[in-house]
Amino acid sequence: MLPGRCFAAAATAFSLIAAGFFQISPALAAPDACGEVTVLPAPFAPWTGAPLRVVVIAEKPVEASLSLIAPDGKVAVKSSGRHEGPPYSWFAEVAAPAAGTWHATLERTSAECNQVTRDITVGARKPEPFKIPAGSIWQTRNNWNSTNEALFSAWIEKLFDAPPDQDLNWKVWYEVLRDPSRNFLHNYLGRNEDTTQTGLRPDCADFVYFLRAYFAFKMGLPFGYSNCSRGFGGKPPKCYQWFDVEHPEVTRPPPPPEQDAGVPAADAPPAPAPSQTPSLLRLFGQSSEPPTDVPAATTPPAKAPPPKPKRPTNFGEYLRDVGDVVHTGAVRAGDDNADFYIVPLTKETLRPGTVYADPYGHVLMLVRRVPEVNGTPGVFLAVDAEPDGSITRKRFWRGNFLFVHEPALGTPGFKHFRPILRENGGPLRRLSNAEIGKNSQYADFSPEQSQMTAEDFYDRMDDVMSPEPLDPGRAMSDAITSLSEQIKTRVTAVENGRKYQAKTAGDTSMPDGASIFETTGAWEDYSTPARDLRLLIAIDVVRTFPDRFARRSDRYAIPPGKSVADMKNELQSVLNSELASRKVTYTRSDGSPWTLSVKDVVDRATDFEMAYNPNDCAELRWAAAENSEEASTCKRHAPQAQRAKMSGYRGWFRERHWPAHT
Repeated sequence: MLPGRCFAAAATAFSLIAAGFFQISPALAAPDACGEVTVLPAPFAPWTGAPLRVVVIAEKPVEASLSLIAPDGKVAVKSSGRHEGPPYSWFAEVAAPAAGTWHATLERTSAECNQVTRDITVGARKPEPFKIPAGSIWQTRNNWNSTNEALFSAWIEKLFDAPPDQDLNWKVWYEVLRDPSRNFLHNYLGRNEDTTQTGLRPDCADFVYFLRAYFAFKMGLPFGYSNCSRGFGGKPPKCYQWFDVEHPEVTRPPPPPEQDAGVPAADAPPAPAPSQTPSLLRLFGQSSEPPTDVPAATTPPAKAPPPKPKRPTNFGEYLRDVGDVVHTGAVRAGDDNADFYIVPLTKETLRPGTVYADPYGHVLMLVRRVPEVNGTPGVFLAVDAEPDGSITRKRFWRGNFLFVHEPALGTPGFKHFRPILRENGGPLRRLSNAEIGKNSQYADFSPEQSQMTAEDFYDRMDDVMSPEPLDPGRAMSDAITSLSEQIKTRVTAVENGRKYQAKTAGDTSMPDGASIFETTGAWEDYSTPARDLRLLIAIDVVRTFPDRFARRSDRYAIPPGKSVADMKNELQSVLNSELASRKVTYTRSDGSPWTLSVKDVVDRATDFEMAYNPNDCAELRWAAAENSEEASTCKRHAPQAQRAKMSGYRGWFRERHWPAHT
């Protein structure tokens, strides 16, 4: 990964989403204290040969149950489980619906709220697949608005739903999309679009764009992406060109114009590289053969003419092209030309589908808010794509979501996709930050994150996640849990590297300087410098929790009779035993398991400053002491020249500071 890489209802507000169009009619809304309700049946044309899925969404947290009533009047399924929001959602599914008119009914318990019912016609015969006009990737039939944004959020939350304490990960993203129990848009268009062979392995920036594009493809919504610089040479990322799905002719644009304006090559962003995963071309049933019209590289590469753009012919090819252009710099860019805009830090804005731009070149997407309950801290859950293509769900905390303001790094923090719409039959366009602020469908642009220090940012997030005073012991335990989860994801990364080296002859080449954090190939896939630097920061967060408690003692419910100092000392004494009780197990070089406590990892923090090289054995990558029983199975060491370079770079890890690009 390169950096910068809701029916007919009496007296209720409603939206109708069906038959391929959206009908949003505020004029039909009568006063209702429970707010607007959105209902979406799937697939696009329900029939007896496909499961009938229904999602209902509300912006207010009403108590309700969703029923699907069959044509014979019997309740086929009833769901009272509500996904926390906003938006708040209910799901129901019938595996083999009978032909006829079904009724989706949301029965709300409050006397102020009316029952909402929507009729859904299920056909007896298989309908014709949804048609996509010739020459189009998909037809843009609708605009982005608050209703469609709420649906996007509900889709994202359902896609990555699981209890908060469950480890959730996938080897590749299409494992999630091909799971109908998670993806309520699975085969939504009736084209078997989710059952063909896929090989797409997006990196962290690609991943958030691909999820947005997938939803837009299914729902007929606008989509676009920008060609941006990466923010090298002391300059922040900047976006120069925007490409919408209706005009995909230029699939691999040239570098931003700053390169042609005399900026030294080292400072300018390189041209987008061809996809590193040829199997990506098989997405949605296309050939895995590489393009035949791309000329061979010449010498020198910088002088070679750019390949003639090849217009993508289907969704899979289009995603390939998006992935060849976007990178984390596009997410960190901060002006009106960027694909994202910053939002205020509130429960209402930090909804599933919100993207987080890490200043040091990583991107995550929020998928769920778990509210604070009885003193147990609230938490936001997010997903990201790792360099090896795996997808992992993780908690928001300081160890995963880094925040710092440095001009050259761009604009970090939580962001939303910039709205794209069509007005009066004109071309697609994006709303500016000022327009978003004034638009009643959005009105959520805010520069406040740009004005926060790191401590201000994390304090605000603590207040949003847990507005009530916290039990300090539970809060510390939650931080340790987050650290433990972070260590467990590293187990997978190191194991992937061990397996790779076991079947690969020779050593993986090591980049120079800051490029160890951002490159391509085996080093990018199997080394862990960025992960380890974040781990070291996370260790610091846990170690200093008692001090942070004392600094913000007003945020905590201190037991009667205890002072802040008493509570701090108690936390300190509990910390070590809590760390020692948490365990992780990795696989040594000979295939045998070895178990470490989280305290072991914390105590080895200094040695983790040089534990990221995939050419080292797994034992060294877990900082096993030389000549120890744990290290006795180690049979592989990085070349001395690489160890020497690592010694030179060690200060970055010791000081917990990403190196600047020059």
